[in-house]
Amino acid sequence: MMHPDSDLDCDFCQIVTREEPAREVLRTDKVVAFFPLDPATLGHTLVIPREHIPDLWSLDDQTARDLTDATLRIARAIRAAIPLDGLNIIQSNGEAATQTVFHLHVHVVPRRADDAMGPIWPAETHWSDMDKNDVQDRIRATLTSGAGEQDGAP
Repeated sequence: MMHPDSDLDCDFCQIVTREEPAREVLRTDKVVAFFPLDPATLGHTLVIPREHIPDLWSLDDQTARDLTDATLRIARAIRAAIPLDGLNIIQSNGEAATQTVFHLHVHVVPRRADDAMGPIWPAETHWSDMDKNDVQDRIRATLTSGAGEQDGAP
């Protein structure tokens, strides 16, 4: 039986309902955490809300807290369970950001100095000070006005 807030075509919803198997490390009434099919590093874990939520912009405050709490719990467990040199927390929204499953998920990726993942940021960028100042002003104005607060806008 599908969760009432699930999507029949969503691979992650099928993991939530146990219609698809997964290497689960945590299951609560709010979240499920499991290894992806092809982990980037050993211990790479996905943390998802049980409810089908496509992206960060669709997330309500309580589910955000539940997801954050579970992500921190997983990160601490990974650090205690396996040797690591660092850890990435990655959350992508939209195809341009490399989201391939449109069910909100957080990647908890243990890192070792010799892992095959490589850098995730460009070596350099060429944004002008004018561009950076303009975007800074626009974001501040949006925050001050309250626009964009849980409005689901892309």
